[in-house]
Amino acid sequence: MDENLSLGRTQITDDLGDLLAVLPESIRTTLEQHPKLNILIEVVMDLGRYPEARFPNGAEYLSDVAITRAELEYCVDRLGSFSGDNRAGIERTLHRISCMRNRTGEIVGLTCRVGRAVYGTIEMIRDLVETGKSILMLGRPGVGKTTALREIARVLADELGKRVVIIDTSNEIAGDGDIPHSAIGKARRMQVARPELQHQVMIEAVENHMPEVIVIDEIGTELEALAARTIAERGVQLVGTAHGNKLENLLKNPTLSDLVGGIQTVTLGDDEARRRASQKTVLERKSPPTFEIAVEMQDRHQWVVHDNVAEMVDILLRGRQPTPQIRTVNDEGKVSIVRQVAELGRNGLMPPPNVPQARGWRSTGRMAPMTPQIPLTPLELRPNTLATNASQATLEADLGFAQLLEQNWDSDEPSYAGAVTGANGEDLPLHVYPYGIGRDELDQVIEILNLPVVLTKDIANADAVLALRTHIKNHSKLRQISKVRQVPIYSVKSGTIPQITRTLRRMLHMDDPLPGDDLQLLSQNGKHDEVEALEEARLAVEQIVIPNHQPVELLPRSSYIRKMQHELVEHYRLKSSSFGEDPNRRLRIFPD
Repeated sequence: MDENLSLGRTQITDDLGDLLAVLPESIRTTLEQHPKLNILIEVVMDLGRYPEARFPNGAEYLSDVAITRAELEYCVDRLGSFSGDNRAGIERTLHRISCMRNRTGEIVGLTCRVGRAVYGTIEMIRDLVETGKSILMLGRPGVGKTTALREIARVLADELGKRVVIIDTSNEIAGDGDIPHSAIGKARRMQVARPELQHQVMIEAVENHMPEVIVIDEIGTELEALAARTIAERGVQLVGTAHGNKLENLLKNPTLSDLVGGIQTVTLGDDEARRRASQKTVLERKSPPTFEIAVEMQDRHQWVVHDNVAEMVDILLRGRQPTPQIRTVNDEGKVSIVRQVAELGRNGLMPPPNVPQARGWRSTGRMAPMTPQIPLTPLELRPNTLATNASQATLEADLGFAQLLEQNWDSDEPSYAGAVTGANGEDLPLHVYPYGIGRDELDQVIEILNLPVVLTKDIANADAVLALRTHIKNHSKLRQISKVRQVPIYSVKSGTIPQITRTLRRMLHMDDPLPGDDLQLLSQNGKHDEVEALEEARLAVEQIVIPNHQPVELLPRSSYIRKMQHELVEHYRLKSSSFGEDPNRRLRIFPD
């Protein structure tokens, strides 16, 4: 049974008759009469269970009689031998049969997957294939990565006349047997004896057969990623697939991140960190990516194309959202291309992938000795003398960042409902315009302490500005606007929760409570061990360090709990440091 189907301009060729021939007669008869045979995905046969046929919209049982060992053996006898990855095929077809074995090695289950040669699937990215750049295909299992890979190999070999070599580890691309399937056209195929040797065959193909294009399916190990980079550096075009649904998945995968350039940690100088509005320690791309183009196959009719992987990775690592192409094809085969619009987050940025977000200045590793806190008073609004010495570019960058913050706060909805009067007759809630301070920390303080404070994105509606001291010094425009609108500016040395708490309370003319009352703010998850460690630090400070002027060593704790203890000690305006080796690393608190 050899069928040729047409979907729009897409031609599908399968050899279902060859697959049905290896199935038991009862299952074969049922399938031959099934109305959805032409969209069959796979047939599953497990010992002692009913046989099952799977289609795109669900699965159906093919019989009410359970599979026996004799039926499994009937199938196995008509197949080629199973390789090291428990896969077999039918010669000169693209069908794949995978087996499940018990603990003694006997076959107890078969998955018979239908292989189809689909012509015309790459019209969405044909222009990219013709550029000669290396292309990486990503997507969930079953979305059609191998099918697209097969069609790309045929187009490159037959229509563009290039020397193409396919590294066919499991015979999925060109089918089982010594003679490859006609779906790959003139492309040549190198089989791999064992899956763990795929990287060696990749290098052998380049050294022995002078290909212009290498096609690889399922790059999954560090050795294969290294071999792919070696091939790309020799000027050979690569077309391959990798384990991962999106480009961000590869960044999070330490084994495969080298395919998109790799990731390294870089420490920035103070000026550069301020210009980027980021921490001093950031992630950056380590080298040029192996694949210059990445395609995320969301489904068979919509693909997301990153036409410049290096640029996209840089954007992701800087915490911004990329703007890839969205390519779709309709039933008539017409391709449409649109550019995705970035959806800015709360601060106009999105967090870098797989990077824990900092919670205060101590988490950046820049902890320094504390100095006595300057009494908090509104800054004197006078012309900024530093502006004459700063470069115009720096001022414009700062102003642009201020505008970005102003445009992208989530909402002006009050965090505290109802207008009341403060201790000195002022109208509450107090509208505060934050600049350079994390929204999460502010919201946490306002919610837990139930402060009558509203965060606003419009400085014209603000009663006060709350900003980092370093940002105020370097931003004359903010000071000028504040002076014109007669809005006082309050500064904090760092954006930690204790300093934000103390500042907001003083803005509202509230008494500064004992740190013990705010342990819930300092605890990240409210767990017992976190609260216990904070209570230990509080008692040590209040009962030993302050009254007796003696240093104290606390019990060994994990790094994230020591960070909370550091912030609690900072609330008392004392110094602290960690010493010792893990797992005995602990905090030492010094008297003022």
